[in-house]
Amino acid sequence: MEVFLSILLITIIVLLILIAYIVIYNQFQNYIIRINEAEANIDSTLRKRFDLLNKSISIIKGNTDVKDDILEVIVKLRSRKITNFELDRQLYDAINEFNQYREKYPELKNCDNFIKTEVSLNESEAEIIALRKYYNDIITDYNKLIRKFPSNVIAKIAKYNIRNYFDGKNMFDEVINDFKL
Repeated sequence: MEVFLSILLITIIVLLILIAYIVIYNQFQNYIIRINEAEANIDSTLRKRFDLLNKSISIIKGNTDVKDDILEVIVKLRSRKITNFELDRQLYDAINEFNQYREKYPELKNCDNFIKTEVSLNESEAEIIALRKYYNDIITDYNKLIRKFPSNVIAKIAKYNIRNYFDGKNMFDEVINDFKL
């Protein structure tokens, strides 16, 4: 009878450990799916911003007397493969240059295509801010799961690692010069 109880107890313990493993593993999978969806949405919005800025080159050239290269950052990005984080930074530089053309050439304020592009860029700005926040919130929860017991054991078994926030900063590294929340 004691052997039977011991085997039953061991079986129950093993089943409880297995159930805990499955539940925590599924939590990780849920976060990974949400992270991938957020990355895809960010990618889509960044591509839309790139396309708007790329289209604005011909609008600016067609409505001003600019002879220099316009939005060189965008032209250079056409053939480069970079991360979404790097693309986001480059697009901000291009948007700043786009806004400088608006200020420098008042005739652009009367161009419908330029105004539509500007409105679309502003709408995409609000969208990218929301997507970044959503992504970083998911990353925070995911990283907490990796660092806490018992989920950190499952993370080691499944080889899950801490992920960086969208701004590219590693909150857990030794670099103290980058901005940490």
